[in-house]
Amino acid sequence: QVQLVESGGGLVQAGGSLRLSCAASGSIFSINAMGWYRQAPGQERERVARINSGGTTHYAGFAKGRFTISRDNAKNTVYLQMNSLKPEDTGAYYCKLETNRGYYWGQGTQVTVSS
Repeated sequence: QVQLVESGGGLVQAGGSLRLSCAASGSIFSINAMGWYRQAPGQERERVARINSGGTTHYAGFAKGRFTISRDNAKNTVYLQMNSLKPEDTGAYYCKLETNRGYYWGQGTQVTVSS
């Protein structure tokens, strides 16, 4: 069984920063990639950023230049540093773990950016 525990969400003013963390534990045999997704009310879940086992990163267009994804392989933890936050960044942020045996989601952490 695999568990993902996210933290770091909260309320921040526009222009502020937040750092999300997601720690994976349990029966993890091989991590292919970890990523962050977000979902605003009434909208579909969208990918924010992804980092694979080799350290290659991919960002959604809205995240480029403002968000940075990183990993601590020893801790099976992925981070998302979010700077210059905008009200449209508001939503639930989910961590996703991709392994050879399938993928897993965290429970989500709420990010609210006030104008």
